[in-house]
Amino acid sequence: MASPPAGLSVLPVPGLPEFAPGDDLAAAIVAAAPWLADGDVVVVTSKVVSKVEGRLVRVEPGADREAARQRAVDDETVRVLARRGPLRIVQTRHGWVVAAAGIDASNVSADALVLLPEDSDASARRLRARLRELAGVDVAVVVSDTFGRTWREGLTDVAVGAAGIDALEDHRGAVDAHGNRLETTRTAVVDEIASAADLVKGKLAGVPVAVVRGLGLRRPDDDADEGTRPLVRLPADDLFPYGSRDVVASRAPEPHLVPRPGELEAVAEAFRVAAAALPEFPVVLRYGGEGDGVVDVHLSDTVGLRTAVNLGAVVGVAVVQLHAMGWSTRWEPVGTPGGTSLVGRLWLGGAPL
Repeated sequence: MASPPAGLSVLPVPGLPEFAPGDDLAAAIVAAAPWLADGDVVVVTSKVVSKVEGRLVRVEPGADREAARQRAVDDETVRVLARRGPLRIVQTRHGWVVAAAGIDASNVSADALVLLPEDSDASARRLRARLRELAGVDVAVVVSDTFGRTWREGLTDVAVGAAGIDALEDHRGAVDAHGNRLETTRTAVVDEIASAADLVKGKLAGVPVAVVRGLGLRRPDDDADEGTRPLVRLPADDLFPYGSRDVVASRAPEPHLVPRPGELEAVAEAFRVAAAALPEFPVVLRYGGEGDGVVDVHLSDTVGLRTAVNLGAVVGVAVVQLHAMGWSTRWEPVGTPGGTSLVGRLWLGGAPL
């Protein structure tokens, strides 16, 4: 019988203890997995990393644990993108967009909450160095956490920290088997590794560490190891940068604006989008600017109640669209004495730093 081709192995590391602040995580892994070998990828849940690093919030006896959790979310949050009841989708200072700032109340005693590690990439580097010191092996380390997925039900593990492995495998410029040049393909290798490892770690089995063997990936030099930073999408590349709370906030006028070129083109595009989005609010506008950061908006119709309502709806959507395009705005309505058609001035530019 022919042997199957060589492939990938995902191995659980059972028998690990319950961890506490100050414990030697690497020593426990080496004791439980003396079979570690060069080239392995050690995948560790962020929770045990946080425990040994003391990233815990204590909940006093009799205190409301959920209230303590919400306060911890406040402390770990840079920006709230969406909210539904007590659930908040937020951006952490690490750059991750995740529910409840990644704060976990499971698999921990009832008097504690677990925060994400302060710097998971640094944690991965320290663990990798300690494993090399204790076991003499050259391994990569991935710190994993469980995230939800936009537009898809179900959770999956992703990487929040890494060392000794490139987070992304860049295929741009390569040619596929049909001769097509790849233009945008970059594979999030460490996320795939984290997800594969969770198949043997599970959520209830008490196995926080797994080893992925057989990948054969290129290892970065220590001074070129970027960890998981390349996975954080920069604002300029984000097609969905604003959450529902940001949309509401975009209606707030910016009192101080820094001029920037292109305001007339931006307003034209914003009103085009607004008119297409609100066909039930017909209004005919004329607008123009002189490169001074303000665009005069005129009504072609006689101002009446219906027209005023339509104008408010269209301007509101246009302001949100401008915000999504990176502009800060201020709308100043103008009275119409003497029958002038000028109904408002739309100031726009950049927000001051």
